[in-house]
Amino acid sequence: MRRGPWTLAATATALAAAALLLSGAASRVQHGGAFTRAQATSGEYVYVQYCLRCHGANLQGVDAGALMGPQFGRSLTVAKMSTPDLYKFISGAMPLNAPGSLSEKQYLDVLAFILEKNGYPPGTAPLTKPALARVALLPYPNLAPNPVASPNLQALGTPTVPPSAHVDLDDTLLRGADRDAKDWRLPGRTYANTRYSPLAQIDAGNVSRLQPVKVVHTGMNESFETTPLVADGVMYVTTPVVESRMKILALNAATGELLWTTSYPIGPHKICCGPNNRGAALAYGKLYVTTLDAKLLALDARTGAPKWAVKLADPSVGYSESMAPQIYEREVIVGSAGAEWAVRGFVAAYDALTGAPRWRWWATDPKTFSGDSWKTGGGTVWTTPAVDVAQALVIFSTANPNPDLEGSTRKGDNLYTDSIVALDVRTGKLRWYYQEVKHDLWDYDATSNVVLFDLHQNGKTIPAAGEAGKVGWYFVVDRRTGKLLRKSEAFVAQNKNMFGKKSVLPGANGGSEWSPPAYSPQTGRVYVLGMDQLMDFKPQPGANHPGFLHTGSVFTNVQKPQKIQRGTFTAIDVASGKIAWQYHAPKPMIGGALATGGGLVFTGEGDGTFEAFDARSGKKLWTYALDGGVNAPPVSYEVNGTQYVAVAAGGNFQLDFKRGDELAIFALKR
Repeated sequence: MRRGPWTLAATATALAAAALLLSGAASRVQHGGAFTRAQATSGEYVYVQYCLRCHGANLQGVDAGALMGPQFGRSLTVAKMSTPDLYKFISGAMPLNAPGSLSEKQYLDVLAFILEKNGYPPGTAPLTKPALARVALLPYPNLAPNPVASPNLQALGTPTVPPSAHVDLDDTLLRGADRDAKDWRLPGRTYANTRYSPLAQIDAGNVSRLQPVKVVHTGMNESFETTPLVADGVMYVTTPVVESRMKILALNAATGELLWTTSYPIGPHKICCGPNNRGAALAYGKLYVTTLDAKLLALDARTGAPKWAVKLADPSVGYSESMAPQIYEREVIVGSAGAEWAVRGFVAAYDALTGAPRWRWWATDPKTFSGDSWKTGGGTVWTTPAVDVAQALVIFSTANPNPDLEGSTRKGDNLYTDSIVALDVRTGKLRWYYQEVKHDLWDYDATSNVVLFDLHQNGKTIPAAGEAGKVGWYFVVDRRTGKLLRKSEAFVAQNKNMFGKKSVLPGANGGSEWSPPAYSPQTGRVYVLGMDQLMDFKPQPGANHPGFLHTGSVFTNVQKPQKIQRGTFTAIDVASGKIAWQYHAPKPMIGGALATGGGLVFTGEGDGTFEAFDARSGKKLWTYALDGGVNAPPVSYEVNGTQYVAVAAGGNFQLDFKRGDELAIFALKR
């Protein structure tokens, strides 16, 4: 998730953002300007080549933060970072694809460029490494009041959701989602998060006739990870953030016709893994959406008009929200993102009608962190929880401890990070946990959605929960107690050094990233997306600067002499842990899976390929090429007797797959 997860691109980009931010602040030197005009011009070329894609032509921020403005000044003031610390920070973390690979001159030149863009006068001598200690980053001048994004959303156009459309879902309809094959009412279709649709109109015999009915262009050309929701022919879609704004759309699920659009201005925020939003929740006539500036929004599901907005956490210290919320018995359940910052993760519930807080569970256990490190110990929650209705449990996975890759300041097991956790859904009290990796030093957080299913063994039925770990195993636990039942065979390559200090496989992306698997009760298999990425770790311990990334190391994909950059799509028998079949992709796979009653599983790849496989044999039966990378989870639903499959295609920030703005809707050719 990452970061979800956390990647090379995310690491380098975000650290570069922080670094350039600081260098762009009001520098003071004892003797005149800190750089020359010629040096700044040279730095502009470095910026264009390595930084522009994420930070924008005008330093306004695109995939990463802007590099000018009062938010930067506030971050500087809180962080209290010295210029030598800053130089050490950025020279070990950028550029995107090879942290630390630029020359000393290039790093100094790009600092000079940012200084000039922020209005600091040039001098007669270039900025040099020995001169860094003479550059005072504080006080930051003209620190303006903190801008706060308006909680008001802008509904565009005339609302046209048909009055007859049943989008006012109640608790009975949500609990019965598994019995109604037509809709996709919850982020995982049911509370079990199986992403299984019983619809069987499209099957192995006719899937070759699948074709697009409509390709909707949202106008938001960015990393697109949403799960559409569908209720009674109405589809709800959230977009990524582009130019500090996201959209929420209501569409005719059969034709793609736009019913309404709402635009939300994103306030100051800090992200590691792209400007993503993974979807909404629908209930009680409202649509619930979380935002990168750490808010929870409630919209009128028929019109898109705002109902209320609440602040979930402080985005200035690194909290953000990208998950699709979960809904249960008038609670909206959310989890915090942002474990690459020194924050304390949580899961919280809010009243679905008013937005009032109900309970909050903190993900770091003071007894298993040394000193006060639990206060900023990570353990964030990136993806939508499952709900065990029978036992009144909300079950989810937690992210890495902080700092991600250096543990000397947080000795201990660091509970409840890297874990599968169950809480009482009514009170938020801890019921059980299973920790996949103790005292994580490799960013092996648990970010993929927890899936619920039953195991039938020795004449007994065991209620189970499973999670596809970044460490490369699928973990299955008894969901009554959290006891480990089994780990699967490894679904990605693992080297002997996977718990070592240098070249690590799986790398920090996993294993499986945030990508939600699908589980088919027809086959008893879970279908998991995976990544083989060999990564080199470079320890970089240092002080925690509040509001800035705190990872303790940097990592980069190994390109030479052994380049390992590939993907897997794996069918795992949950009863035995054995791999039933595996598809090997030329690039790492991230996005999500869909299983259907027609004996099919759908997924996508970063090159724009959308594909269907036979769920039992693994034979690829159908492909379709979209413009953007298919790095989002597909869904299936029925309208007026026709089965549809829909998926977003907008690429992925973490792996830098081709961006786009497509929401593609497919049905069988008649």
